[in-house]
Amino acid sequence: MRVSVKRGRPPGMMDVARLAGVSHQTVSRVLNEHKNVSEQTRLKVRAAIAELGYRPDRAARALVTGTSQVIGVVAQNSSLYGPASMLTAFEEAAQETGFAVNVGSVRSLDERSIADAVERHLDQRVAGLVVIAPVASAGPALEQLPADVPLVTIDGDPERSSTLVTVDQVAGARAATRHLLDAGHRTVWHISGPSDWFDAAGRVRGWEDTLTEAGLEIPPLLTGDWSAASGYRNGQLLARLPDVTAVFTANDHIALGLLRALNEHGRRVPDDVSIVGFDDVPEAAYFTPPLTTVRPDFAAAATASLDLLMAQIESGTGSAGAGARRTIAPTLIERDSVGRPGPDQA
Repeated sequence: MRVSVKRGRPPGMMDVARLAGVSHQTVSRVLNEHKNVSEQTRLKVRAAIAELGYRPDRAARALVTGTSQVIGVVAQNSSLYGPASMLTAFEEAAQETGFAVNVGSVRSLDERSIADAVERHLDQRVAGLVVIAPVASAGPALEQLPADVPLVTIDGDPERSSTLVTVDQVAGARAATRHLLDAGHRTVWHISGPSDWFDAAGRVRGWEDTLTEAGLEIPPLLTGDWSAASGYRNGQLLARLPDVTAVFTANDHIALGLLRALNEHGRRVPDDVSIVGFDDVPEAAYFTPPLTTVRPDFAAAATASLDLLMAQIESGTGSAGAGARRTIAPTLIERDSVGRPGPDQA
């Protein structure tokens, strides 16, 4: 296999990875002498390094390119499980490549806050930028970013043309809704996340599409704010409706609040009402009953983001014209919160 290296620049880690037929993380592990690399893979990487004349001299590379071995990340200062887990997964993936991560936390993902965080990163000459931007308000700031800066957006606006990595929210919602329908329920109610979140919008779309394709009634949409409290408030209404037998919640914390409301009204899960959540928080397996939920693959999303960012860094092209997309499929985790409806409900 021939690997072309752009004239005027030294071969990079991505060139070695392409020639050896491995990921750039594997190249990094070989360079750092990790033990969990097979001898055959190690030999392939070493042969590619020798053929290309690759020299992993980070200090010299920083002087030539004017950039550091640091990736700047812009993320909202939030304890929400999804964004926090994505950030942690990205930091772990970046460490394996020898890059450090500098996180610029912002209180809100508005244009001004993102612009200020990006400017701070650029002043530090970061090698590239990652913006975790799950809300619509982040869009205007991303449009203003310099085209020559390597950039990947995670969970951003699917309508933008920039390089984007996202979990397939629609597919996850489809799987959740379909699982409830396959259990015999006539329809499925949904408590969504905030309307300005792309994740929430994708989950609403997957729920609606599945019911429409099945020719079933779409119940009124109930809106939450990702919190257990919002699940509890909406659950107070749903618990009073005897024809509600199945609910898909936009995340597991909403499901937790719903479980309490149903319990207070004497509605048993899953005997009277079945529930599927989203996120698979660590506590989900210990809810009463253990919660069926959709698990996003945060590690795969982080690795894909790093792959796309490294490709821009190594090519020296920046984000201009990149526009690559990676969509990561989630997994339905079946537990005990879903059952068949009773004879009088089916």
